[in-house]
Amino acid sequence: MDIKEQINQLREELREHNHKYYVLDTPVISDYEFDIKLKELQVLEEKHPEFYDPNSPTLRVGGSITKNFETVVHDTRMYSLDNSYSKEDLLDWETRIKKLVDGPVTYTCELKYDGASISLTYENGVLLRAVTRGDGIQGDNVTTNVKTIKSVPLRLTGEYPDRFDIRGEIVLPYDGFAKMNQERIAAGEEPYANPRNTASGSLKLQDSSETARRPLDCLLYNLSGERLGIRSQYESLAKAREWGFKVPQESKLVSSIDGVLEFVNYWDEKRRDLPYETDGVVVKVNDLQQQDELGYTAKAPRWAMAYKFKAEQVMTVLNEITYQVGRTGAITPVANLEPVQLAGTTVKRASLHNADQIEKLDIRVHDTVFVEKGGEIIPKIIGVDFQKRKINSIPTEYITSCPECNTSLTRKEGEAQHYCPNDQECPPQIIGRIQHYISRKAMDIDGLGGETVALLVKEGLIADYADLYALTKEQVIPLERMAEKSAENLIEGILKSKEVTFERVLFGLGIRYVGETVAKKLAKHYKNIDAIIAATEEALVNVDEIGIKIAQSVREFFDIEQNRQLINRLKKYGIQLEISAEKLANQSDVLQGKIFVVSGVFEKISRNELKKLIEDNGGKVSSSISSKTTYVVAGANMGPSKSEKANKLGIPIISEDDFLDLVKK
Repeated sequence: MDIKEQINQLREELREHNHKYYVLDTPVISDYEFDIKLKELQVLEEKHPEFYDPNSPTLRVGGSITKNFETVVHDTRMYSLDNSYSKEDLLDWETRIKKLVDGPVTYTCELKYDGASISLTYENGVLLRAVTRGDGIQGDNVTTNVKTIKSVPLRLTGEYPDRFDIRGEIVLPYDGFAKMNQERIAAGEEPYANPRNTASGSLKLQDSSETARRPLDCLLYNLSGERLGIRSQYESLAKAREWGFKVPQESKLVSSIDGVLEFVNYWDEKRRDLPYETDGVVVKVNDLQQQDELGYTAKAPRWAMAYKFKAEQVMTVLNEITYQVGRTGAITPVANLEPVQLAGTTVKRASLHNADQIEKLDIRVHDTVFVEKGGEIIPKIIGVDFQKRKINSIPTEYITSCPECNTSLTRKEGEAQHYCPNDQECPPQIIGRIQHYISRKAMDIDGLGGETVALLVKEGLIADYADLYALTKEQVIPLERMAEKSAENLIEGILKSKEVTFERVLFGLGIRYVGETVAKKLAKHYKNIDAIIAATEEALVNVDEIGIKIAQSVREFFDIEQNRQLINRLKKYGIQLEISAEKLANQSDVLQGKIFVVSGVFEKISRNELKKLIEDNGGKVSSSISSKTTYVVAGANMGPSKSEKANKLGIPIISEDDFLDLVKK
């Protein structure tokens, strides 16, 4: 056997033993024997660098240093999940589902692990990259650190698709977390707060050898990609196990919501026996074609629901109520609490939402209050222990002026929130608007964070987001924690933002009620900023999915002279304030006013590509057939009830080829 064969054989042996130990939990050799083989391979690789393999088992010990984590756009978006807390919520969800899909519906139940979300991309059976969830659209490339996690396969086994993503959670088991904290306490260091945050922080360590020392695990549960050859979620879990992934065995296929609740009730008790943190159950429609039919809302898949276990509650004392000012001027009251442990974290603050909530619960300073983590994420006060209230207690009087600029607050009829109207001079509003402008979903300016924005405003270098484009390296170098290289990166990031597309710029302007989806609708309809500025309230309301509240807000924003001046300055700096000619060339109004329902499996283009073609050509995609539907685009395996409903309403059913011809015309 020559050296190359010997190296390859050792690598294959070690991969197999690694899989048996960390994924299957069925080791066949001792740790000592494994270490001897690993050492043998390391020696051979050092002597023969010509046989280097970036996925060798020897590289799992880490050692690479990453100063800045590259931002990567996900191949397919990582959505969040809608939450439910009762059987009624699940029944309502099931009712909505059965209105939209044909045939019987089965569900896959999986435990919801509380870790750091990750997306692994494999190409030709090799780990290509590992990317954090980020904002769901893009995340940080943490491949070097993830490669050190032993349960993540660097090479796959069996027959697998050419390229796909698999999503899951990076978790820190309880026993490993306890051991880490014992070592920190022994070294005189502060213990880590909880496994979830520690796992998340481990992915962003600059030294991968430090990540390798942490007992992280990777639990995977969702495949994503085109033409994977898989028909159901439950089948996808089995396939992923065959390819070498660590997929939790606790998942179960059920045929009703009653079966879902049996699973929930069982694991609400038994989850304490698991080695990892869990905070609920994820319920998914099992059939992938039905998932495609159901599609997504702006934030979450319609085919999945997270059932959250009952939140933990604790009692503590409310020491003080303070008030925060948001970028839109919205005032949020905050409860400053006597620190208390809740669901693995130390809670010191909780949102009080608004004046109505304070009045409704009769919350007062020095009260003993009940605190709960809503969905085990955001702490909130749910009540007061009135028996412990002091005799001299004083009712809370909501503030009447801004805590930052002392301007009298306003409150519109029908709204719960108070607002500071001094949007041009109130410091948190100025800083908040710029922070929103530079955020990932907007301009995504690399090298510029929220703290730096606050510092730039404080030093008088910027007063609005247009000022960013006049900054020079010489101006920012003297700032705290700013070296020459970081100053160069900041200026380079600002200049690069001039390439950001119009719809993201529109979102970044921070117009109240104009989120990502609304910004896309407005950009697509009007094509440029001048057309939006000129649009009347009545014209705006006539745009698809734009209501009166949004239309009024858009008009209010552009009726302010300072905002129009701001837009003119952005134009001079070369910001994209119209849809590019290239993008316009791929769009038309040929389907304007037409509503399509897409159903079945297609051959020439994917369902998502088909939907994009509809929207790019002025049409609208609907999830259900109604009298307003113009066409049903039918692929293979379209459900009989959709066909029946279309025929009953006289809606034309067209094929994939018919649709493509329609677009060409």
